[in-house]
Amino acid sequence: MKVLVLDGNENQAVAAVRALRAQGHEVVVGADSLWSKAGWSRAATRVFNYPAPQVNMDAFVECIIAELRESPGALVLPMTERTTIPISKRRDEIIQAGGLLVLPAHEIVMRAFDKRQTTELARSLGIAVPVTIPISSSLEAETSAATLSYPVVLKAQASEEVSTDGRVLSTGAPRYARNANEFLMAYDEMSTRCSSFLAQQFVDGIGTGYFALMHHGELRAEFAHRRIRDVRPTGSGSAVRVSVEPDLQVRRAALSLLRELRWHGVAMVEFRERADGTPVFMEVNGRFWNSLALAIYSGVDFPSLLARMAELGDVETQSGYQTGVRCRWFLGDLRHLLEVWRGAPRGYPSRFPNRWRALREFLIPVAGTRHDNFIWNDPLPEIGDWLDFVGRRLPAANKKRATEQGKLNAEGRYSLS
Repeated sequence: MKVLVLDGNENQAVAAVRALRAQGHEVVVGADSLWSKAGWSRAATRVFNYPAPQVNMDAFVECIIAELRESPGALVLPMTERTTIPISKRRDEIIQAGGLLVLPAHEIVMRAFDKRQTTELARSLGIAVPVTIPISSSLEAETSAATLSYPVVLKAQASEEVSTDGRVLSTGAPRYARNANEFLMAYDEMSTRCSSFLAQQFVDGIGTGYFALMHHGELRAEFAHRRIRDVRPTGSGSAVRVSVEPDLQVRRAALSLLRELRWHGVAMVEFRERADGTPVFMEVNGRFWNSLALAIYSGVDFPSLLARMAELGDVETQSGYQTGVRCRWFLGDLRHLLEVWRGAPRGYPSRFPNRWRALREFLIPVAGTRHDNFIWNDPLPEIGDWLDFVGRRLPAANKKRATEQGKLNAEGRYSLS
């Protein structure tokens, strides 16, 4: 079948394109840029460009519909929240144009992407959650600052927000605070990029996740890995990881959430595991994840299973995969090293990696390690990864940071320098 893989500059897009082509599917890669690293893969049959959802959500969907009219019967695979949300919202038009989707109802999609709602759901199911306080105004922030038990994490209620003018905007990384002053500084900075927040008790522990393919709330395939190094040492995005058997407590908690949501499609449920072994719920990601390549290398081909589910309606429950497979995102690992050398972010209350140890671990290769983007017979996605970061993401991040700082300074608040 034909598959439209969106978000072509994401690692999970590269992994999906290669896996789908290996199973005989015709893969078309879409991106909001003139080229993409997944589009540079030999596995891509064709590429196309669409307007960025963060610029014009409706124009993005219209472009996907136009592409489907040229390729009726194609499966649409969004790889991020910023493409999943508009695709899900206008799914009836996508389907009328001949597109196939594997998603739950739109209200379930939005519920899963809402950290406040999923935290409340987890609590109702008896899953450990951090103490959480919703904040939607500066007055609430000032009131909470005086009563919170520190340290805390301030995070956006959703990773992507739909603006009043029809754009899907990223809300950025969380911030940390060890006292009321740091909390208010974090709130001021984050309020330039999002509108609804959660103040959560900081959970000191190891990031862990459970990955699944669900069929209307019933498990069809699962996977787990242990993080070795994260892109951000505070716990965000694995740079190096190894496949493991699912932790029984994590598995039980994650499946209870996905079953209660009656989730349909792929999802990742993220936890932080405390020193006593208790998994504390963090969030649900109802989409493919950045480290998808490791699951495929280990024998769980989530993209191809999803394509089969779209085509046949369901798939047989998969059992087992290879553990001990190690995979590295090389650029992400370099970013980890740079983050370590930069030092812990403002207000971060836990231990931070040692700089010299981080350098040694980065430089010394581990035999048998696979790579997210680089393989010998398809090397261009790795090159594209570096070009995309240096030429696009880094300048965009610097520009965004400067804009946010300018807003704060114009309003007469604190300086981040």
